[in-house]
Amino acid sequence: MSNEIHDSSNRPVKRVVIAGGGTAGWMAAAAISRVLGKTLDITLVESEEIGTVGVGEATIPTLLSFHRMIDINEQAYMSAVQGTIKLGISFENWLDNGHRYIHSFGFSGKERGTTGFQHFWLRGRQEGMASGYEDYCLELKAALGDRFAHLPHGGLHYAYHMDASLYAKFLREFSERHGARRVEGKIAEVLTEAGSGFVTALKMENGDILEGDLFIDCTGFRALLIGKTLGVGFTDWSHWLFNDSALATQTTAVRDAVPYTRAIAGKAGWQWRIPLQHRVGNGIVYSSRHMSDDEAREEFLGSVEGEVIKQPWPIRFRPGQRQQCWSKNCVALGLAGSFIEPLESTTIHLIQRGIVHLLQNFPQVVTQPAIDEYNARLDEELQHVRDFVVMHYHLTDRRDSPYWREIAEMDIPATLRHRIELFRETGTVFHVPGELFGENSWIQVMMGQGIVPKRYHPTADAIPPDELRSFLDDIRSRVVGTAQRMPAHMDYLRSYCPAPRP
Repeated sequence: MSNEIHDSSNRPVKRVVIAGGGTAGWMAAAAISRVLGKTLDITLVESEEIGTVGVGEATIPTLLSFHRMIDINEQAYMSAVQGTIKLGISFENWLDNGHRYIHSFGFSGKERGTTGFQHFWLRGRQEGMASGYEDYCLELKAALGDRFAHLPHGGLHYAYHMDASLYAKFLREFSERHGARRVEGKIAEVLTEAGSGFVTALKMENGDILEGDLFIDCTGFRALLIGKTLGVGFTDWSHWLFNDSALATQTTAVRDAVPYTRAIAGKAGWQWRIPLQHRVGNGIVYSSRHMSDDEAREEFLGSVEGEVIKQPWPIRFRPGQRQQCWSKNCVALGLAGSFIEPLESTTIHLIQRGIVHLLQNFPQVVTQPAIDEYNARLDEELQHVRDFVVMHYHLTDRRDSPYWREIAEMDIPATLRHRIELFRETGTVFHVPGELFGENSWIQVMMGQGIVPKRYHPTADAIPPDELRSFLDDIRSRVVGTAQRMPAHMDYLRSYCPAPRP
């Protein structure tokens, strides 16, 4: 539908309209209002009648950077969202039934010269002088011991578990303090200009017209602006990521929260457990080709702990990415732009990266070079995250169901195959500076799922055995000792940021 209201191309961007609330909408409103609120008119429109997907309750350490950028106080945030600490993800039954490893944040050991720690550890393991890889990563050791503390100089890398609905409420209050305006209502029509195709306004069900110069689509899987109106296509990744359905619910907590998310593989997908201060977030992600909704519900409810607070609600999705996350004067954030299942808790991170890239390229006037740069950077990040998630499925020995047998025969992206084979043959990790998942993440997941490199870098052989033993022992002693001195995770949190009663 085209309705000419005014010539919006080449018009200075003074009015930003955010379509949709939830985590994506309110993160965008918070960042834009905090950084540019004095120069822009910012309006967010949402309807209380339209629910949100509500599964983004686990985060990664980049959220701390986002909060620092917009000056959010951690204690106020943690109390408001009933938050707990996350040091990594426990992967259970992924390599095979009964097997477990933790992909943690942070770094393992330390480099010597230009050679990564894993090469020295591999030699030490070969010669019987190295213990398990977990003994050389503080975050991993603390997670296994259920411990946490803020260390000097950012000495412990961490993220959060949070109540996503409380986070949206927290960000709404923050955004409104910085000048953003909220409008309640449903969007009836998206108006565009006949000549340029630019979005000019949102027409509400009550007849109101919300005009803008830049529109941010946070309407979730509906993609009301970027997809339905502007017709930007969607690249499907379901040939690599089979899961297309989920059920989510909340249960009462039956024990103190652990400082990690649990990802538990099942016969046709996996389940998450996200511990908060006042409850636990639970979900099952599965392939509808391999498991019916009734089967998923039975498996799911038969395994959750605690009393079910809210009956499971279904979620349908298609893994993939919008072919352009910025088209004309519309930027898609969150589920409107892409969806990679929440296995590595990247949903909120990708929202954040979209916002940061937008702020870095924020236009005085919408121009194609800015659009192209934005889309190129997002494409790189999305493909990197996609490959990392696909790797968890590819590196498995499971053959106990049609789902896992079909995964075993799945072709994988060439970019991922190169990374895996390079590590398998040489112990070296291919890594592009600026990528989300660093070398330690690739190493922990690849070794956690069964890859032991055939070789290590020759630099590791240049160290005399006694010196290598001392090098490994010193790191292990520091990591183990520091972890042991930390208080229990929840004991620390109760004193740091007491949560209000829900």
